[in-house]
Amino acid sequence: MRITSAAWTTIAVYALGLPIAAAAVAETAAAAAPTLPADNPFAAPSSLPYGMPPFDRIKDSDFLPAFEAGMAEQLREVKAITDNPAPPNFDNTSLALERSGALLTRVRETFTNLNASNSDDALDKLDGEIQPRLAAHKDAINLDPALYARVDAVYRDRKHLLLDSESYQLLMRQHRIMVSAGAQLPEAAKSRLRACNTEIAELMARFRLSLLKAANDGAVVVDDAQQLDGLSAADIAAAADAATKRGLKGEWALVLINTTTQPFLAELRNRALRERLYRASVNRGIGGSDDTTATIARLLRVRAERARILGFPNHAAAMLDEETAGTPAAVEAMLRGLTPAVRAGAEREAAVLQKFIDQQAAAAGRPSEKLQPWDWDFYSQQVRKASYDYDAAEAKPFFELNHVLNDGVFYAAHELYGLSFSERTDLPVYQPDVRVFEVFDADGKPLALFLADYFARSNKQGGAWMDNFVDQSRLLGQLPVIVNNLNIAKPPAGEPVLLTFDEVNGLFHEMGHALHGMLSNVRYRSLSGTNTPNDFVEYPSQFNEMWQREPAVLAHYARHYQTGAPIPVALLQKILAAVNFNQGYGYLERLEAATIDIALHEVTPDKAPAAKDIAAFEQDALRRTGLAFEPVPPRYHANYFRHIFGDDYSAGYYAYTWAEVLARDTGAWMHQHGGLTRANGEVLRDKILSRGRTREPSDLFRDFYGREPAVGPLLEYYGLAQPAEPAMDTKAKSKAKSKAKSKAAG
Repeated sequence: MRITSAAWTTIAVYALGLPIAAAAVAETAAAAAPTLPADNPFAAPSSLPYGMPPFDRIKDSDFLPAFEAGMAEQLREVKAITDNPAPPNFDNTSLALERSGALLTRVRETFTNLNASNSDDALDKLDGEIQPRLAAHKDAINLDPALYARVDAVYRDRKHLLLDSESYQLLMRQHRIMVSAGAQLPEAAKSRLRACNTEIAELMARFRLSLLKAANDGAVVVDDAQQLDGLSAADIAAAADAATKRGLKGEWALVLINTTTQPFLAELRNRALRERLYRASVNRGIGGSDDTTATIARLLRVRAERARILGFPNHAAAMLDEETAGTPAAVEAMLRGLTPAVRAGAEREAAVLQKFIDQQAAAAGRPSEKLQPWDWDFYSQQVRKASYDYDAAEAKPFFELNHVLNDGVFYAAHELYGLSFSERTDLPVYQPDVRVFEVFDADGKPLALFLADYFARSNKQGGAWMDNFVDQSRLLGQLPVIVNNLNIAKPPAGEPVLLTFDEVNGLFHEMGHALHGMLSNVRYRSLSGTNTPNDFVEYPSQFNEMWQREPAVLAHYARHYQTGAPIPVALLQKILAAVNFNQGYGYLERLEAATIDIALHEVTPDKAPAAKDIAAFEQDALRRTGLAFEPVPPRYHANYFRHIFGDDYSAGYYAYTWAEVLARDTGAWMHQHGGLTRANGEVLRDKILSRGRTREPSDLFRDFYGREPAVGPLLEYYGLAQPAEPAMDTKAKSKAKSKAKSKAAG
């Protein structure tokens, strides 16, 4: 996952926390903020290598004054653009706008990352306060009629400016962003839009805070060690440590991660405890002081109203207008094309698991039990062991974190792109577990700094993600500073960090995002690296996953943590043979979540479900699309779906699937052209990874791949192939989008 530091829903009525007239937002904000003291660590660009934030100097109290000064500074810069008596041109308008906001960018990117990975009460509180103000600030710029008039004047003259392709794209993006934000609306509509935007920012911040509390409060506490049968000694020790931190001595706490399915469900032999853990997962955020459903219900309604103001039939249409897919109809067509094969695969797997359960019950002389969601992972492990003689625990000693990172993730990046990684211990970090690597290009030139933050903490959001502390930009002379976050359970001191095959996948996935940022070679920051649509930004990350299971790479990193011996060929073959089992389940849970997301965001303001009806709304959406299958729950239910209610993936969770179609097509291309070679890596680097959004993503992909993407390689990759191979129709999206907007306007 790629977390962006500025959400699409950024807004306006409170520029510095006080209600003021919209027309006076910029002047009041610019005048109100004090000059930032020189000792504030954000007052000047960092003097550390690559402009890395000086984490050892940053205090929580530094953020608010830096935010206020940064907003005021950018508003002054914008006012200088609009007050310029010279006729608008690319340099004095578009380029000046691109250069603006340096201080605000520094503080925002640092705050966003730290609040996600190393938060505390003060940062949580500030997040709730600052997001509406940042939203107001962005609307004060995007809805500024004088600024829009200048940008529009340059835009209308674009064919006569003889701009290079990147500058042309920058101008096109600036104009489109302002139009999409409502710059062409009459003032009355802008006023209501600002109010909607402010409320959306407040609701998203509230959801994030409630969800973090719900996850912590939802930990399942166990007071009998026998119930933990099946967990490793390291897992039990981690659970004891989690309980101790909660003041529960002599007990164990099974902490929730962000997805529906919890990792311990695969290991726990106690069925009653598995059910407790599953129900704690799916019920978090429902009712009580940590309730998220009321926030969700209101957020859906306000997002729908905002879309209507902007001329779209619903929020999904508004969001997808900026994505590669283009329309909800295109997304739904893609999901329909995958559903039959994926559903059939999950049903086959369920039949295998139920037969296994029946056989075990008969052998034990007891009644059989119906397969339930809390049984699936446990019996999947059993079937893998029985059918493939593969036990995940048997493989973990060969997936030690350092070996996987250096000899797998970094090795693949070296073989493809010529990169090398050198660990640095001389730079300050925000948390002792964070590691820093300097990245060098094939010719030895410095390329980036890479921060690896892999361990779970109680003050860290769930899941895995990548973000930038510094964006690449030739204009600004910046090389990127990038961070990868995972949530691996940290073992007791002195114990090795042994990974599951899924956790190994997470390392490769997030490194794909990191490479997209590291290899960026773009002039303008706003077009660089992962500043692409969500349904394209997940493409390089999911493509990079293929090297996890590529035999040459896997054999290189899979070494026993004690002896250094390579993984036995027989065990490696068992892993590769077993890896596709359960893919019907894995893909169905993703399609379900994507369907729920789109359905929730296609509602109109008057049809948005009430808090008490959200669960029923979800089930109805799944039934209508043929995805409802009791043993396979969605990867996320709405009440803990942070991607779409706390981050900027609303109406965008489909992006993982859309982008994976591109990723698996690219994997097939790689194999057709010789696999893991520098030549192949250079083609991908030149045509995709270095380009950011200097061209529209669908054009970049067609230029690389030579044709439209198709779902066949994805289904084949997961052993779910079906006879037909429907192509994803991206050519018709412009016509569909125009039709949707005309319908909304009418």
